[in-house]
Amino acid sequence: MPADPSAVIAPTARVHPDARIGPQTVIGDYCVIESDVVIGAFCRLEPYVYVKRWTTLGDRNEISAGTVLGTDPLDKAFTGARSYLRIGNDNKIREHFTISRGTQPESVTEIGDGNYIMTAGHIAHNCKVGNRTVICSTALLAGYVEVEDEAFISGGVVIHQYSKIGRLAMIGGNTRVNQDVPPFFLYSEFNVAPRGLNLVGLKRAGFTSEQISTLKKAYTLLYRSGLKLEEALARIEAEIPNEHTLHLVRFIRSSRRGICRESTRRRSAGFGHTGDEP
Repeated sequence: MPADPSAVIAPTARVHPDARIGPQTVIGDYCVIESDVVIGAFCRLEPYVYVKRWTTLGDRNEISAGTVLGTDPLDKAFTGARSYLRIGNDNKIREHFTISRGTQPESVTEIGDGNYIMTAGHIAHNCKVGNRTVICSTALLAGYVEVEDEAFISGGVVIHQYSKIGRLAMIGGNTRVNQDVPPFFLYSEFNVAPRGLNLVGLKRAGFTSEQISTLKKAYTLLYRSGLKLEEALARIEAEIPNEHTLHLVRFIRSSRRGICRESTRRRSAGFGHTGDEP
């Protein structure tokens, strides 16, 4: 049976008979669920949610009013072929957010587990969002963006296609991201630039004082030493290797767009703190 007998579906909702609705899931008034949709157990869809075909949701997801999942890509190259949106478990997606499926046939947009996605923004085709991220209101992720676990993207941030956001990076509001953003650090400015460590995020994630101190040294070598990039990475590997600094090095070496660098204005003004500046 496509809809589990324990699911609660409002009489005004329109659920295609081929859609699969899991146990204890609640589908609110005026929702539209197309064919080839799978919604797991214990999900809750508020009124006016629209889930388009070839979309899969895991368990315990909460989707707020006016959200549209699995939209056709905003891409002139899109031909209408089958592609997918796959969303994991325990996500909260708030009002009026849109997420597109992939552009190429059989390609995928992926959202992991435990993410908190706020209002009135967009995640474009072929993005890959990890686990336990926060994406604030009116943030816009262009196509093929990758966001690693526990990143924090503030309100009004716009991220250029193919950019990558590292684990536990925090991006301040109204920032334009047009290069890769290494993990563990704090970023702001109109054109994204490093501002130090993401101390709040690191402490919430359970990093020890020693681990934070090591990341501060890595930040100094990377952004404040005057070394060329490869020289800085080599010194991080040789002098302060641990699982986090080596992840930082791998992230930077794998970058295809290049990483963001400190702004000329801040260098000339003498800013050089590593996490305790205002």
